[in-house]
Amino acid sequence: MIVIKIFVFFVATLGLVYLSRASLRAPRSHGFYRFFAWEAILVLILLNIDAWFQDPLSWHQLISWCFLSVSLFLVLHGVQMLRQIGKPDRQRDDASLVGFERTTALVTKGVYRYIRHPLYSSLLFLAWGVFFKLPSWTGGLLTVLSTLLLVATARVEEAEDIRFFGPAYDVYRRQTKMFVPFVF
Repeated sequence: MIVIKIFVFFVATLGLVYLSRASLRAPRSHGFYRFFAWEAILVLILLNIDAWFQDPLSWHQLISWCFLSVSLFLVLHGVQMLRQIGKPDRQRDDASLVGFERTTALVTKGVYRYIRHPLYSSLLFLAWGVFFKLPSWTGGLLTVLSTLLLVATARVEEAEDIRFFGPAYDVYRRQTKMFVPFVF
């Protein structure tokens, strides 16, 4: 099984490197930090994959499924809002942005009314959901690392958004939370 996990790690990493190739050449872009958050989450998934369905009614599995459900909602709704309201345009000149991130309109509806980064929030809930599949010190360290990397990602992206959207983004930033509505 370990050989399969190592193979999956290398194949997935190659995919993430390809997707992040522009960001990896621009260490000051949000995608640079996001790549390393994705890598930490990938390792966490591979670490806990064997326990995914073990003891399904245990307290930690129930917490895990709650976090994973929130993660799924946030990513689906967040991408939908970016595509519908954000008016993504390939003309937006930033090689580190992937397709739906190339928004030209500030999105402040739906989940964006409460949090600025639902897609990163989704990754946070994913990481913590995977952690609770099989809590361990190693998993905890990977989860904290991914959390810190996602906070760094969001902070760098906010600076990029202020440059692109101007004062409107700064006003929006002061009116919303970063990842969790009404909390953080």
